[in-house]
Amino acid sequence: MDASPSQNFSVTERAAKRILTILATEPEGSKLRVSVSGGGCSGFQYGFAVETADAADDIWVERDGAVVLIDPTSLPFLEGSTLDFVDDLMGQSFRVENPNATAACGCGTSFSIG
Repeated sequence: MDASPSQNFSVTERAAKRILTILATEPEGSKLRVSVSGGGCSGFQYGFAVETADAADDIWVERDGAVVLIDPTSLPFLEGSTLDFVDDLMGQSFRVENPNATAACGCGTSFSIG
């Protein structure tokens, strides 16, 4: 793999287990991509996608066999963040615990940075 490892983004055990469950039904070598794009009700929004290929400049994070890809453009917005998986009254979802976010929407998929 040509991708670079990241020490600035982490994945919880719960998230790793859920990623592996999802990827078990996907083609071999699939990975979860976490990205940040403009939009959402707070300015930026998180994106999650299953991909079978990674780019040469992708940053990757591995936990218990689950691989998460992050593109270099998204990484500054995710520095120091943790990917978790929650199952609560609002439903099941991946959540990014982002120390850089100064505001977030109620659903947890949109955020802003001061």
